Amino acid sequence: MRKFFVFCLISMRLKAAAQKTPFELSGKIETTTYTSAISYYENLAKTYPEAKLFTYGSTDFGKPLHVLVLSHDRVFDPSEIRKQNKRILLINNGIHPGEPEGVDASMMLARDLLKAGKLPKNVVICIIPLYNIDGSFNRSGTSRANQNGPVAYGFRGNSKNLDLNRDFIKTDSKNSAAFQLIFNTWQPEIFVDTHTSNGADYQYVMTLIPTQRDKLNPILSGYLTKTLLPDLYAGMEKMGYPMVPYVNSIGETPESGITGFIDPPRYSTGYTTLHNTIGFMPETHMLKSYDLRVDATYKLLQTYIQVVERDAKVIGENKRKADEFVAAQKEFPLEWKLNKSEVNDLTFKGFEAGQKTSTVSGADRLYYDRSKPYTKTIKEWNKFEPVVSIQKPVAYIIPKAWDRVIALLKLNNVKLRELRANQKIDVESYYIGDFKTGTRPYEGHYLHSAVKLNTLKQNLQYYAGDFVVYVNQPVNRYIVETLEPQATDSYFNWNFFDSILDMKEHYSAYVFEDTATALLNNNPELQHKLEAKKASDAEFAKNAGAQLDFVYKNSDYYEKTHNRYPVARLVTDIKLDLK
Repeated sequence: MRKFFVFCLISMRLKAAAQKTPFELSGKIETTTYTSAISYYENLAKTYPEAKLFTYGSTDFGKPLHVLVLSHDRVFDPSEIRKQNKRILLINNGIHPGEPEGVDASMMLARDLLKAGKLPKNVVICIIPLYNIDGSFNRSGTSRANQNGPVAYGFRGNSKNLDLNRDFIKTDSKNSAAFQLIFNTWQPEIFVDTHTSNGADYQYVMTLIPTQRDKLNPILSGYLTKTLLPDLYAGMEKMGYPMVPYVNSIGETPESGITGFIDPPRYSTGYTTLHNTIGFMPETHMLKSYDLRVDATYKLLQTYIQVVERDAKVIGENKRKADEFVAAQKEFPLEWKLNKSEVNDLTFKGFEAGQKTSTVSGADRLYYDRSKPYTKTIKEWNKFEPVVSIQKPVAYIIPKAWDRVIALLKLNNVKLRELRANQKIDVESYYIGDFKTGTRPYEGHYLHSAVKLNTLKQNLQYYAGDFVVYVNQPVNRYIVETLEPQATDSYFNWNFFDSILDMKEHYSAYVFEDTATALLNNNPELQHKLEAKKASDAEFAKNAGAQLDFVYKNSDYYEKTHNRYPVARLVTDIKLDLK
């Protein structure tokens, strides 16, 4: 009998140890590896029927993305969950594997909720254990030079050296495509992407970047600013972790004031905004001990669950209304700027900053004195206003050749129709008049900006199998902000259409001289345009080659597709022969 008791005791202890995470077993100084994390989640899913581990797609590292789903009612079909009017909370971890607090906190949170039988009834929790699998295998303890632990961690870039938190629109990585499959399958109302900050020193363990409120749909923005954010801040205050907005200083130190973070769709929370999902980037402070950073992340995730469970019906109704609003919305902002005239006072707990002599250079250097904490009122600028907006068309028409664009639209639940037969259609075409391009590559691209467009009404030939995208969908923002070339993170700006900027035909000057003479003799209007250009532009008047090129580009010989953006706008609702 005694032997049996000892055996049971040992078995219980082994089982308890098996449920501990590598973070806990290390004395809270190490973060888990990818292999240990997946094994841990597999064991949870085997042990608890309220948990199920899914895999989606692949990553650049050749492994799928995993999602652990926690469901009180053991329902794991997203469409059935939506029918039951339950909310979905998606937590993404390890997009930057050197910022792994969420990886470890989510493992403990899932276990604790399952073990205690305290899963929320009205919220299904989806956890991506570790998004940047590639980077997590590139493990060291030195790549984040400013960070206080853990002992070892992954690298920011994935196996293609991409920062995956710049890849949500361009989707150069398989990781991004797998994430978008997850996101658009589960369609969460609330999204949390866990991070660690860099920057100034201050007293807070946790800072927070919410979806930029002015960019968010007004219905969702009202709930975010009036209810969700205040309750998250209050909840964390009660748990011993007062928060502050992400410390994005306008000067060298926070006393100079901070600004809100404008998150274009290349970022996770900018991407989720396009789908009327409220997104958050919690950013723990790099200089706090790792155990505190994990604990603060754990408690913040707990707070999200509590608030979303409490407000489940309100959050669901807000999302429904926002989707209806966006489907009918006519005007869409494409670029934003900070309103520097609108400012708020913010209570801030920091450390006194000073200057001392650098032992490296001998020059003055910044330092923060932790023996001198302070509480001060600083300025916060967080009002953004649109600087470019457009009126939506009835639809966009996309030739089938642009299959990468088509695939991404489909991945994002955009409904497309195909032309059944060849058809000439009256459309509004854009010609790229001017743009700027970065002089150095950024995330594998020479990114365009400051796009200027010339608009022309044309009757163009389209073919069976070309695609029509009607702009009457809940995902209108994704449609417009990717297909309008002047949008900050449009497909055009990310170089999807650069081939249209090349001329494919040209002329031999000595031959075209005679053709140009005939053109001018037979077309007084063109002759007048040439003379006016010479009169207004002294350099042009001295450049014979430029004048010949002017005649060529104003003649029928010049290719009509050069600089013509291939996605046309249908501005009147005409009958099309569609599948």
